[in-house]
Parts: sequence; structure tokens; C-alpha cells
Amino acid sequence: MIRDYFYVSTRRQRWERQTSLYDVLRITSTASLAELRVAFTLRQLELRAVATSDRDSATLERAFNILAQPELRACYDSLLEDPAMPVLFPYGGFGSILVAGDRSRDGRTFFATQILTFQPELQERRFHAPLRNFDFYADRGIYRDARRKLDVTLDQSAMPIIWDATWNRWRHMLGTKVELEGTFVRTGKYQRRNGQWTLNKWEIALPSRIRVKVPANVAEQLEREQLRSLCWDLGMPGDFDVSQISWKPDYDPFFYQQLCRRARQIYLFRDVYIFDLARVIAVERPQLGHATYLFSQPESIEAFLIAYAATMKEAIRQNRANVADRLGFLGRVVHGSNPRVWLRALRARLGEAADSAEAASEGE
Repeated sequence: MIRDYFYVSTRRQRWERQTSLYDVLRITSTASLAELRVAFTLRQLELRAVATSDRDSATLERAFNILAQPELRACYDSLLEDPAMPVLFPYGGFGSILVAGDRSRDGRTFFATQILTFQPELQERRFHAPLRNFDFYADRGIYRDARRKLDVTLDQSAMPIIWDATWNRWRHMLGTKVELEGTFVRTGKYQRRNGQWTLNKWEIALPSRIRVKVPANVAEQLEREQLRSLCWDLGMPGDFDVSQISWKPDYDPFFYQQLCRRARQIYLFRDVYIFDLARVIAVERPQLGHATYLFSQPESIEAFLIAYAATMKEAIRQNRANVADRLGFLGRVVHGSNPRVWLRALRARLGEAADSAEAASEGE
């Protein structure tokens, strides 16, 4: 009875002649939840365009609500393999039901043979749900409110926010809320506790009637929270203001670009760049007020990098423990107020011939 009332496209036909619920939505049996919702929305628009009957619209909605709920979809897929499989009563079964059947000979028992109609207990609800209360999976997000006993399953088509399962690691930092509005059906399951069976009741949102509103600045808020998560993973203090993070380079591009053009390889160590040039090694923090440190080409760049990482610029300038000699320190070219002067001095150190066009621009 349950199979032939809830899990069919046409209640007046035998199971063997039924059109698949996937065919009702015009989608394959491997479709994701988001793909199911898109197919459902498109079919709704098509039915409205041709002014079809309410029965067709109800069939479409029933097909989507069965396939959009993982347990019911698994049940339906099992029925396609074996029509005699036991089935779940969709969404718990709270409501009013009208059935046809026969009485027993003694009149004390009624045997139901057909469900004529079922009206579930429905409730319209609208509320704000914090994203930190969602469980995020690859294809869906599940919101549960233990206090109000609410359960909502959303896909990225219903809630246009791109997420993945890694969000669960830092969702507690999410302060963003979305507005959920929909039709909730009363449901429940019996659970055995302390030797007694108790009915655990809650409300679950019908997938076909969920509406979600996200804040206008949700992308900015989520980016900020993702930065907080990144800072957390890096061990930064919890009160660090992520708005201070800038993706813009904090150096003067002139110094960087001039050395970058001449480099065969570039290394980044702490707050400095190490440029492997044709004749020398240039260690540079490309900002005004700093200087370019030049070293002779080592036999092994790896050995040079290890040795440089173990010292400091002040020690190199003062040649403590002969560190400057061991690194092949040649001198430094200071960044003055005029970058062109730095460039001329660098060229002289590198033994480069002056370019006439650049020399003319420098003169200007």
C-alpha cells in the first residue's frame, strides 16, 4: 500500500507499468541533489508554461521529495531492483490518513488494502540559521536545531554558497546567518532507551518547498572567516584582526622587477628574496630604506642557501666569524630616494653595458 501510494508516478497503474520517478524529473539515477533540484525547477517551469493539471504538479513534487531525501531515495532504488522490498513511510507518517479495506469476521480488526489519501501535519516556518550549525558534506549541507527540533537539508543550488567538507573544521567561527523559509512536516522515530521505547519527534523541511536568502555581503563575510581559519591553523592569536591582511605586495615593484628580469632562479626566505643571477647572488628586500646584498656565485646554491639561512645581515656586514668571507660577500647597493641611481650602481657591479634608451630616461 505504501509503495503504491508514495513511490509511484501514477497511482492508478500497476507497479510494472509505472514511469520511473527519475523519468518524471527527466534526469538520470546518478544525479546529485543539486542536479535533482535544477531538474525539478525546470520541470516546474515547463508545466506552468503549458498550464498542466494540479495532478501533474503534485506528481512532480512527490518525485522530487522522495529522491531528494537520502533514505527515501535509497528505499526507492531498492524497489526498482526488488518491488517486494519493505518500504519506509515517507517523512514519518504523522497526519490524517484515509484507507480502504475489510473487517475481520469477528469485526474487531480492520485490514487496510489501499491508501486513498494522506494529509501530513505541515507547518510553515521562517527563521535565521547560523552557518556554524550546519554539517557540511560534498553534495549537501544539513542544518539541525536541537532546541526547536528542526531538520533542513540543502544543496548548493538551493543555498548558492560554495562549500566543502573542510568547512566542518572551522564552522564554529562562522557568524553568518541565512534566512530559511519553508514547509515543515512532522516526523519521528521510536528509539529504545533504558529498556523503553520512546518516540523522538521533530520537523523536517520538505525539499520542494525550501527557500533560502543569503546576506548580500555573504562572500565577503565567508572570505574573512576562511582567513580566520587559515590564521588559526598557522597558530595566530584568536584576536588577530584578519582585515589587516592585504594580498597586495608590500614592496616597491621597481627593485623586484629589475632583479627578477635578470634572475635564473628566485628563492623566498623570511622577508627577503634571493635572486640567482648569472654572475652573482643578490639578496634583496625590495623596499626603500633597504639595500641589495651581492655575493659571488657559489659552487653550490643549496650550500649557500643553508649558510645564509643560519646568519643575519648585521653579522655579514661586520664579518663575524668570517661569515662574509665564507658566503662570498661582495658588498651592497643601497636603495636611495632615486631608484635609477640604484640601478646604475647595480649594473656597474654586474658589469652590464648601459642601455641607451634607459640611460636617456634616467637622465630625464
